[in-house]
Amino acid sequence: MALVLGFAAVVATLLGGLFALRYQDKLHLILGFSAGAVLGVALFDLLPEAFDLAGKDYSAPTITLFVAVGFFAFMFLNRVLLLHPEDEAMSPHGHHRQGTLGAASLSLHSFLDGVGIGLAFKVSTTVGVVVAAAVLAHDFSDGINTVSVILKNRGKGIRALRWLLLDAVAPLLGVISTYFFTLTDTQLGILLSLFCGFFLYIGASDLLPESHHRHPKVLTGLMNIAGASVIWLAIHFATL
Repeated sequence: MALVLGFAAVVATLLGGLFALRYQDKLHLILGFSAGAVLGVALFDLLPEAFDLAGKDYSAPTITLFVAVGFFAFMFLNRVLLLHPEDEAMSPHGHHRQGTLGAASLSLHSFLDGVGIGLAFKVSTTVGVVVAAAVLAHDFSDGINTVSVILKNRGKGIRALRWLLLDAVAPLLGVISTYFFTLTDTQLGILLSLFCGFFLYIGASDLLPESHHRHPKVLTGLMNIAGASVIWLAIHFATL
């Protein structure tokens, strides 16, 4: 059952990414939706899950400290090691590395989604189905987000497609991996809190400003809200 749902996650992610590739001429609107969706995943999915899983062993301030560590670690990589990506004169190689860093982070998150599905099924089938439903609900947006990060950083469609394929297969690989190892709830919660920090940075400092750059602010702003709203609704109804 877990493997079947892993394959379903592959399909959902591919559909989202192909949608983004098909409508590249509306990139600012796709980026707007993607920014809202990434922030929505961080605030409505990763953060609550981190508190639920790690809250037994760590206090709320400690968990938010892990979130901050994730945020500032990603900022350091993005701003220092990638040679100030906010500079318009940054080299194509710099954009390439920035896009790779963002897409790799999203793909690793998708892998952890699969790990979450696999571990949940070890608890019970009911818990596994609930977790899988929540993952499937935002996988379409995951595909959009991965493609958006590559295209935003001047990547070509073929490169975006390669990262999309990796992101799509990542949940399935995550499910398969749980047949060989296990993580405690606390360990998984810490990982999710770190990824919450990563996603807050990607959404607020990368995708969100870019989506509003030289484009109508009202419509793009509505897309930001729509992206976050879709994630909230998906998670809300998946856990009913």
